[in-house]
Amino acid sequence: MHQLAISPCPNDTFAFFALLKGKTTWKEPLNLRFADIAELNTLCFGGDIQFCKVSFHAWLTLRDGFQLLDSGSALGFGCGPLVVSRTLKDPKDLVHGTIAIPGRFTTATLLLKLLLGKDLNLVEMRFDKIMPAVEAGEVDAGLIIHESRFTYQDHGLVSLIDLGDWWERETGHPIPLGGIVAARSLPQEIVTRFGHALRESIDYAWQNREEVTPFMQEHAQEMDLKVMQAHVDLYVNGYTRELGTEGRAAIDDLVNRARLAGLCP
Repeated sequence: MHQLAISPCPNDTFAFFALLKGKTTWKEPLNLRFADIAELNTLCFGGDIQFCKVSFHAWLTLRDGFQLLDSGSALGFGCGPLVVSRTLKDPKDLVHGTIAIPGRFTTATLLLKLLLGKDLNLVEMRFDKIMPAVEAGEVDAGLIIHESRFTYQDHGLVSLIDLGDWWERETGHPIPLGGIVAARSLPQEIVTRFGHALRESIDYAWQNREEVTPFMQEHAQEMDLKVMQAHVDLYVNGYTRELGTEGRAAIDDLVNRARLAGLCP
């Protein structure tokens, strides 16, 4: 049985619903695991997973062992990570403060280093623990991802940097955040069938959003329905269905910038 690991975030459960429920051409059983993106990256580094959601930052190191599928990725405009704070008012102050990050190998952390440099005082924690930590004054700032961009103001926080806005102005590309990878040890025929079924699954979800919603709610736990729908609208788009030339160009640009900065092999 093949191992599949994805996040419980609405964009992943939306995309995989039909595949997991037997509504696509993929009929083989899957051993499914849900995990936070930092844990998913760690699973891939462990090498015992066949299909997995992974940060593009992590994939830059994992490319010899995993191939990137053409479907399932999170890229887009206006959807980048934010650096938020309660006390700091100037982005220049970040180089002297403590910044909570959602994982060493998240793309958000890579983008932060590309902008501000490698010599930062970073503290790793789960993405959903970051805003409370900033609000409580445990850290000076936080690098937030996922649905946090919709709710940070509820915690009395302000945005100091929009890394997506910076990336778009700097490169002209959509911001590449994460994708679905397959182990290179798998037969290519299986990888191709899985990728095709994932595209079918995304198409099914777009055409049957009301059917998919309860599944997303089940795994999004206490997320507000409006926030969940906004999450899907932001992170599931044409690049999710198919990376295409523009999507792959954005990823190539990220690879090249990371290499020049000494942040990936």
